[in-house]
Parts: sequence; structure tokens; C-alpha cells
Amino acid sequence: MAKATQRPGQSKEQTKLIAQGIQKGIELYKKQQKERSRELNRKLKKVSGHLNQLNETGANEEQISQAFIYRQHWLPWLLLLVSWLGFAAFTLLV
Repeated sequence: MAKATQRPGQSKEQTKLIAQGIQKGIELYKKQQKERSRELNRKLKKVSGHLNQLNETGANEEQISQAFIYRQHWLPWLLLLVSWLGFAAFTLLV
């Protein structure tokens, strides 16, 4: 890579120093990425642990809420029936 960016009149020593600098930069970048990856994994484990705890408590609440029986109100069904009867009467009379 250093040879690709080599300038005319640049000595081999300078090119070698540039290559070493590029190599150190790449190693430093990889090291930083590994640290970030480890930190992200720690955070993900921590969050997943919290989610597991929440799911366990949520399961208990779900078992409790299953005891309730949902009942519909009669008014919407009455209004539906009246509207259908009104529509039927209107179509028969016209």
C-alpha cells in the first residue's frame, strides 16, 4: 500500500516508515473494533438479562389476567340489528 502512494524521489526508508505507520494504524483500528465489539456484547447480555426477567414477571401477570373473562356489551349488537332491520324495511318499501 505504501508503494502505491510512493512519490517520485522518495527513498526506500521513507516508504518503509510509511508502511510501518499504515500497519500500526490498521492494528490500532482492529484493536478498537474488538474493544467496541466486547462492549456491545456486554451491553447486549445485560439487556437480554433484563428482558428475561421482565418476561418472567410478564408470564406471571399473563396467568393472572387469564382469570378475567371478557364480555361484550349488548348495545353494539342491538344497534347492528336495528340498522339491518331498517335497511331491510327501506329496501322492501322502495
